[in-house]
Amino acid sequence: MQKRALFGHRTLPYLLLTPQLIIVLVFFYWPASQAVWQSFLLQDAFGLSTTFVWFENYIHLFQQPDYYQTMANTFVFSAAVAFLSLSIALLLAVMADKSLRGAGSYRTLLIWPYAVAPAVAGVLWLFMFQPSLGILAQGLRSLGIPWNPLLDGTHAMVLVIMAATWKQISYNFLFFLAGLQAIPKSVIEAAAIDGARPFRRFWTIVFPLLSPTTFFLLVVNIVYAFFDTFGIIDTMTGGGPARATETLVYKVYQDGRLGGDLGGSAAQSVVLMVIVIALTAIQFRYIERKVNY
Repeated sequence: MQKRALFGHRTLPYLLLTPQLIIVLVFFYWPASQAVWQSFLLQDAFGLSTTFVWFENYIHLFQQPDYYQTMANTFVFSAAVAFLSLSIALLLAVMADKSLRGAGSYRTLLIWPYAVAPAVAGVLWLFMFQPSLGILAQGLRSLGIPWNPLLDGTHAMVLVIMAATWKQISYNFLFFLAGLQAIPKSVIEAAAIDGARPFRRFWTIVFPLLSPTTFFLLVVNIVYAFFDTFGIIDTMTGGGPARATETLVYKVYQDGRLGGDLGGSAAQSVVLMVIVIALTAIQFRYIERKVNY
C-alpha cells in the first residue's frame, strides 16, 4: 500500500508556496510586464517626457537591417556554445566516470571554471588571445595564422564562443557525471558480456539513459547562451568589431543604456523573451518525444 502525506492544515501548502510565488512575481512577471508596457512608450533618456506610441517601436525595430544581423549572430553563437559545451562536457564526464588514479582531483579541477564570473572569464580569454601580448595568439601567429579578433569579425566570434563554452562546461559536466553514476553498472556489464564494444554500449545504452539529463541541459544551455553571456561579450569585444559579435541581449543594453532609446530597448527585450520562450516550447514539443524516462 502506497503511503501518502496528508496536511491537516488547509493553508499550510499555500504558506509553503508563498515565498517562491513572491520571488517569481517580483523578479519575473513584474519586470516582464514593465518591459511590455515600456515597449509601447517613447521616452527621453531621463524619463521626463513619455508618449504612448503603440507599436511604433516594434515597427522601427524590424525595419533595421542591423537587427536581423544581430539575430543571426545570436543564433549562430547560441547553437555553437550549446553544442560545444554539451559535447565536451559529456566527453569529460565519460572519462571522469572511469576508475582513474586521481579521479577526485580531476573532477574538482573540472568544476572550478563554473565559479569564475562571466566578466572575469572574458578578461582571461582576452588576455590569452590578445593579438600583440597574448601567449596563445603568439603561438597562432607562429603557425602562420593571422589571428586578430580586434579587426576580424570571424576571429572575434570564435573567441567569444570559446570563452562562453569554457565557462559552461563545468555546469554540464556536473549533471552528466551524476547521470552516468546513476546508470546501473549491471546493464553495461550485461551488454559487454553480449559482445557489445564500448562505442556501441555508449550509443545504445548509456546515451539513451542520459537523454533526460541531456534534454534538461540543452534547454538550460540555450537560455545561458541567450542571456548569461552578456558579461563575456561586454568585456571581450563590446559587440565588435563592426557588430560581428553583437547578440540580442547585448543590443538591448547597447541601445537602452548607452543609446538612451528606452522604448526601443524594451521592445527588443520583449522580442528576445518571445524568442527564448518559443525555442523552449519547440524543444519541449518535439525533442522531449525522444527522451527516455
